[in-house]
Amino acid sequence: KSLFEKEITIDSVFAKDENLDVIGVTKGKGYEGVTTRWGVTRLPRKTHRGLRKVACIGSWHPARVSSTVPRAGQNGYFHRTEMNKKVYRIGKAGDKASCQTEADLTEKGVTPMGGFVRYGEVNEDWVMLKGACVGVKKRPLILRKSLHVPSSRKHLEAVDLKFIDTSSKLGHGRFQTAEEKAKFLGPLASKAN
Repeated sequence: KSLFEKEITIDSVFAKDENLDVIGVTKGKGYEGVTTRWGVTRLPRKTHRGLRKVACIGSWHPARVSSTVPRAGQNGYFHRTEMNKKVYRIGKAGDKASCQTEADLTEKGVTPMGGFVRYGEVNEDWVMLKGACVGVKKRPLILRKSLHVPSSRKHLEAVDLKFIDTSSKLGHGRFQTAEEKAKFLGPLASKAN
């Protein structure tokens, strides 16, 4: 009750090296056939009426198609829970040196050069997790404390990041910061006017 209508910061709930469960909705693929949807083997090239099919969908009796037989239909846009994703780092809004590490002393924020593709710049508190998250960009996710108590070594070890890449994610990023790019390229003719 004491937290009603109050802003809760991410670092008051989660901590570095903790394991979270991430709940979200996967990327929608639309209506797809059995080969893509279930990974069944394609039939031989000379097959009549198509080859990306299931050859036999069941015996005569029982006289209905079993639910275990692969069929065409909706693929993606499913509710999924990914378990035990480790928190690598938690960043504060406006922290210009949030991606500084012991091995890489460059002062830089988490936003890569040119912004995250199809997202933009990060202006709020952020969490860096291990691996990927379900769904498309900007789709809301639910983070919760892990339900299972992790016991393996990889879940319990403390991770110390050596380097965080902030080069452009749109093309072949060569530079980590705008200052580094300006220093390498020198005075540009386009900026001289």
